Amino acid sequence: MVGNMLHWIQYIKGYVTIKVWGYSTERLLNLCGNHDILVWDIVNHGEYDTMNISVEGFFALKPLLKKTGTRAAVLRRYGLPFFVSKMKKRKIFVIGLIGCMIFWILTSGFIWNIKIEGNFELTEDVLMDYLAGQGVHAAMQKKDLQIEELEENLRGEYDVITWVSVQVEGTTLLIYIKENEMPEYDQSGRTETDEGMDLVATRAGTVSYIITRSGVPQVSVGDQVEKGDVLVSGAVPVYNEDTTIRKYQFVQSDADITLRYRESFSVKRDILYEEKQYTGRQRTIPLIGIRDQEWGLGIAAAKYETYDISEEKEQVKLLDHLYLPLFYGHRTIQEYAMIRKEHTQTEMEDIMREEWSKIISTLEEKGVQIIEKNVTIKKNDENWVLNARMQLEESAVKLAATQTEPIEEETKASEDESSE
Repeated sequence: MVGNMLHWIQYIKGYVTIKVWGYSTERLLNLCGNHDILVWDIVNHGEYDTMNISVEGFFALKPLLKKTGTRAAVLRRYGLPFFVSKMKKRKIFVIGLIGCMIFWILTSGFIWNIKIEGNFELTEDVLMDYLAGQGVHAAMQKKDLQIEELEENLRGEYDVITWVSVQVEGTTLLIYIKENEMPEYDQSGRTETDEGMDLVATRAGTVSYIITRSGVPQVSVGDQVEKGDVLVSGAVPVYNEDTTIRKYQFVQSDADITLRYRESFSVKRDILYEEKQYTGRQRTIPLIGIRDQEWGLGIAAAKYETYDISEEKEQVKLLDHLYLPLFYGHRTIQEYAMIRKEHTQTEMEDIMREEWSKIISTLEEKGVQIIEKNVTIKKNDENWVLNARMQLEESAVKLAATQTEPIEEETKASEDESSE
């Protein structure tokens, strides 16, 4: 602690590193002690010594050098006096430095970058649009940001968000989100409003498998159904002694059901195609920008008939989370020409195999099983055609509110009494 304080005092006053040589260096050092002239970091180099001495001490050294027959030369200068002296000769640099400090101070009161982490189901674009609607955006003042209110609004707007934390670090707004990993199910089998839910078919087909866990099955294996038909009813009847329905208990239907159906696919690909071929002619233009404005530096862009434009930009970052509203980069303009080519037979076979793989992958992603398939590939003069006829099987059902109307027990009882 004392050493650090002494170092800062020496820096403020200024000091120099000197080289001392001559008849009696040791006598010079003794005289420095007698005259209260402080020297430190003394290093002997054989024919000469080096040491540090204050600016004031160096000027007081002249009579002692003459008395001892030694000589001294300044090797390096340190400290604030020498820095100020240099800055007086560099007025433009000083003005620029002060301007940068003022700019830094002014911009540090704004948000220039927004980072969102932990989101999977909610895309960054969706969250950014919501933040913009709440008035949260880059270039906003930090004092206008209501962190607790923003956290509460995010949780209230999206049910999938179970936890959110909003922090400001430097000029970066950090939003950490935790989403609900598992959907919540009602263990009782009922909805919150206690309404019945039917399982209905989402396409036409033949029932190939059905196991019911909750609800009343309306179909059996081998039955032909149409899109929208009720397969399992969420209205469970409760009977009277005379087998008439007294009331319905409404539940959420639950069952494993698969439907079998036939479907055809057809893919056509031309033998001739156009390919983009770059000519090798291109221009690279440096870019600078502030917020939403950008400027290209240099001569106007080359005039190509057909060309691609690509950009690479980086935002200026001083520290880890301290961003400025400035960016730099470059724009590349590449000329190309469209060349007409013809696929070889090997290429066309690979293309059709890839198309078939896409069909299979799409079906597998949807949970569709292929029971039978008949695939043919034909070559015509200008194209190749893939035709596939398949027998498929999938769980093509969804939940829908039951259409069964509840029976009022009191009304039913009064009707029975009047009939007696």
